[in-house]
This record gives sequence, structure tokens and C-alpha cells, in this order.
Amino acid sequence: MKKLLTLSLAAVMAVGAVPAAHAEPGGCIKYGAAGAVGGHVANHHGVLGAMGGCVTGMYVRHRYRKESRAKAALYDKEHPGAKGTYAEKATAYDVEHSTQPGTMTPGSNAPQTNGPAPQGQPAPDATHM
Repeated sequence: MKKLLTLSLAAVMAVGAVPAAHAEPGGCIKYGAAGAVGGHVANHHGVLGAMGGCVTGMYVRHRYRKESRAKAALYDKEHPGAKGTYAEKATAYDVEHSTQPGTMTPGSNAPQTNGPAPQGQPAPDATHM
């Protein structure tokens, strides 16, 4: 009983010591754990799967941060003298331009226009299709 109480207290203290997580994708721990499970299922290669997952997670996070810095640079061009971290500026850029985190172009929820119909041809009508 004493051992269970000690372990529970240690777990609660460990969770309290972890800083708040950022809303970033991937990372070595998350992808490494998934790779370890996948490697274990695939003929007991858990360590190899964890290493592969860790490398993949670091690469995904690197790409995300690189794109966030690019969005922050675009935001700085539009709003000279803006204060904040690159993550805050990237979020503001996403809000202003209706983009999704992880993409530089507007998402599918933004209205897409194909331009006017060419002269001499009727516009396509959905009722005749």
C-alpha cells in the first residue's frame, strides 16, 4: 500500500513539473512511441521502430517550425513593427489569411474562384450535368 501511494505521488509530481505543451505536431516522444508499438507488432523490432519514429517526429516538427517562421516573416512584411514570437505571428497570419497550420495556402474551406467564363462559351450549369 505504501509503495502504491509513493508511486502515485511521484506520478502526480512528475505531471505537475511538465510545462504546458505547445500545439505543435510530432516530436521524438510522440512519434517514437508510435514507432515502438509499430515495430513491436512487426516482428518485435520495437527499438528500431522507436528510432525511426523519433527521426520522423523531429523532421515533422522541423518542417512545421520552418513554415511558422516563413509565415511570421510574411506577417512582418504586412505589419511592420509587430511584436510577439514567431509562433504568435504565424497564428495571426493563419487567422488573417484563412490558412490551416501546416499549410501556406488557404484551406478547402476558403471560397475558390475560377474566374469568369471565356467569351463565346456559356457558363457551366449544374442542372444539365
